[in-house]
Amino acid sequence: MENSIEPIYLKDYKKPDFTCRSVELLFDIYEDETVVTNVMELSKNSSVDEIVLDSIDLELVDVYLNNLKIDNTRYSYKDEKFTIFNVPENFKLKIVNKIYPHQNTELEGLYKSGDIFCTQNEPEGFRRITPFLDRPDVMAIYTTTVVADKLKYPILLSNGNKVKCYDSLDGRHGVTWFDPHPKPSYLFAVVAGDLGVVNDGFVTMHNKNVELNIYCDKGNEKKCSYAMTSLKKAMKWDEEVYGREYDLDIYNIVAVDSFNMGAMENKGLNIFNSAYVLADEESATDTNYMGIESVIAHEYFHNWTGNRITCRDWFQLTLKEGLTVFRDQCFSADMNSKEVQRIEDVRALRERQFVEDASPTAHPIQPKSYISMNNFYTSTVYEKGAEVIRMIHTLIGEQNFRKSMDLYFEKFDGQAVTTDDFLWAMENGSGHNFSKFRKWYDESGTPKIVVNENFEKGVYTLNITQKQTPFYFPLKIGLIDGQGKEIVDDMLIIENEEEIFSWNLDEKPVLSINRDFSAPIIVENKNTNFSFLMKYDKNSFTKYESAQTFAIKTIQQIMKNGTVDDMFIESYGYLLSLDLELSYKALLLELPTVSMIMQEESSIDFDVICESIETLSTHLAKTYKSELLDIYKRDHNPFSKDLDSLHVGKRAMKNRVLKLLSFTNDEDVVELVKQQYYESFTMTDKICALGILENTTNAKDELEDFYSKYKNNSLVMNKYFATIASSKKDGVLKKVQELQNDELYDEKVPNLVRSLLGSFSRNYKHFHKKDGSGYIFLAKKILELDKINPQISSSLMGAFKIYPKMNEKNKQLMKKELECVVSTHSLSKNCFEIVSKILS
Repeated sequence: MENSIEPIYLKDYKKPDFTCRSVELLFDIYEDETVVTNVMELSKNSSVDEIVLDSIDLELVDVYLNNLKIDNTRYSYKDEKFTIFNVPENFKLKIVNKIYPHQNTELEGLYKSGDIFCTQNEPEGFRRITPFLDRPDVMAIYTTTVVADKLKYPILLSNGNKVKCYDSLDGRHGVTWFDPHPKPSYLFAVVAGDLGVVNDGFVTMHNKNVELNIYCDKGNEKKCSYAMTSLKKAMKWDEEVYGREYDLDIYNIVAVDSFNMGAMENKGLNIFNSAYVLADEESATDTNYMGIESVIAHEYFHNWTGNRITCRDWFQLTLKEGLTVFRDQCFSADMNSKEVQRIEDVRALRERQFVEDASPTAHPIQPKSYISMNNFYTSTVYEKGAEVIRMIHTLIGEQNFRKSMDLYFEKFDGQAVTTDDFLWAMENGSGHNFSKFRKWYDESGTPKIVVNENFEKGVYTLNITQKQTPFYFPLKIGLIDGQGKEIVDDMLIIENEEEIFSWNLDEKPVLSINRDFSAPIIVENKNTNFSFLMKYDKNSFTKYESAQTFAIKTIQQIMKNGTVDDMFIESYGYLLSLDLELSYKALLLELPTVSMIMQEESSIDFDVICESIETLSTHLAKTYKSELLDIYKRDHNPFSKDLDSLHVGKRAMKNRVLKLLSFTNDEDVVELVKQQYYESFTMTDKICALGILENTTNAKDELEDFYSKYKNNSLVMNKYFATIASSKKDGVLKKVQELQNDELYDEKVPNLVRSLLGSFSRNYKHFHKKDGSGYIFLAKKILELDKINPQISSSLMGAFKIYPKMNEKNKQLMKKELECVVSTHSLSKNCFEIVSKILS
């Protein structure tokens, strides 16, 4: 294992011993090496005699203290720390070092993605570029000059505004960038390449002209138009909703293929995984388009919630990420369907974060310790963090939230702050006391409430008990009379172990609880009338929630005794007949995923879960085949390419019913699927049909056709690998192993690894086969990848998080592989942290 595997604790935080006022950087980029010259102006904040800089794998060339060259008697370089002794109160430090980006497979610091030099410095990548006080509470003004071969790398980018360009006689050229806004090192970025560009502009609310550029591989320029439109929408929305105006003359986005994350909000120079920039009607699905709009907005919104105001330390990560996820969710809701967006947000939370909360790797949204910070870019910090912000918004209301955010921006602009500072702004802007609410930041696990109802002598009583030490949260409820009329729509405040509420009513109502998913909790109510709520609840979320929960209970009944609940079948038929917005209706008709079912089980057996879901799907398909076919024929248009809500909804609806129809295994349905694959214009329809065929019949011809058409499009090939790795048919593991040798597969490209190995790890039926072959395969791949890219290997390790809840046979097979991984010499701290928590 790597040297430093001791945890870092929030309680041990100390202010930095030095202030860095300014940084001047020179990058001299060559094919085999890059020479970095770093000039820092520093001042002491304490009485220390030495400065300790973070540094990993750097080849020192020269060190100067106040323009005097010093030798190794004045400094030491050991265990990722570069220490200079006997420094004065105020001084200038110049360090020259070499790095080797073309050898950097970890994709942290400066590395090469294809022919593009680019950086990723969050959380601790800058120390791989040059020795530095690499922590978010050290903020400085940066001036950056990038020099490279002009023919090979005509585009040279960094943070801020372009201030100087020059050519040299040896065919090289340089560009100098100046960022006037103090920032921490994790927000620094550099890009050098021969890139295509799409240009546009935006006029801010105070009539400032901002130049907008999206850079990509040449030939992909046409695929950037949707991203550019999304950026301009986000800039306008942030002005209208939060009063936030962009603060530089230029905003640049660069799309690269090899990237560990989705995107990075470097000040004025966002670097994106190309999957969240490039899209056209031939290669992108409707989901891809929505993802691009959301991620483009997310990184732009970081300009104020993350960049202008940043984190004091990495334990505060949810300060910027939870808040910015909430902002991008609200933006997406305003751009599209509020009902659909809310359901999609909650569904993602439950699929990933609820599972994480119930696993050995559970942690609060503000963790108390970490070994590798890379492991805490989690659904808990992001999505649960967003739900915590949403609860604040719900508790104080839209106007008070805006007032509190204005106070937050005014008070803390240009600072590195904490979640306590954010809560201070919320309290002082709204007058609301959040002292009891603080627990949401400090506690892990998903809170559970037990609901009991009573109606006696004209009084309806609602008793709510928390099953853990009490949390403080808003709980939206509705009461509906026997005719389906809503008689109460209220928001309750839950803060004690037991809460009792009562209403004087003429009859016992039907309870609709946790409307809009007002709190990220689990509700236990044995008397819920799911069928009634599926028919009459006017709240779009709880209507969906009722359908999902009723389906889960129906599947559990099948798992227990093999019988199907006729009431659910009838209620499902009622949903089929409703005239609703189509994207929303498609979600209503979706059956729970394997992940949702497994969360209800004390001992997980995926064979039983998958078989039971298939039984219910088959029963519904055969019962309503005629109605499903009518819906499909009504909404299917193979030539439809429009991205408006109507056409997106039609595709969502017809693909939902086509997937269900496929469980009939009828030849006429197979023929419909094949027609959709060959005739449809959109990738949404093609990839849906390909997935159905791969799961139900012999898709050899279609897979070969897809491969030959799209083999030169890496983003589409990700879909190809994922489709095969996700198949329910036997022999998947063998296909995955063979695809590793495909000429298009490259284990150094994170997107490809996620598509093939990541998809297989979520293929519950085959990854968890009782012969242990899936575990053996993935554990071996994790160890291989750990030597190349520890971030990717540790993310794959997440597939083992459900180890404690597995049935005994699978648990023993898992344990064997986990022990093999944890005992491996030179295991990265990223992987070690995850596997040791799982085994503990």
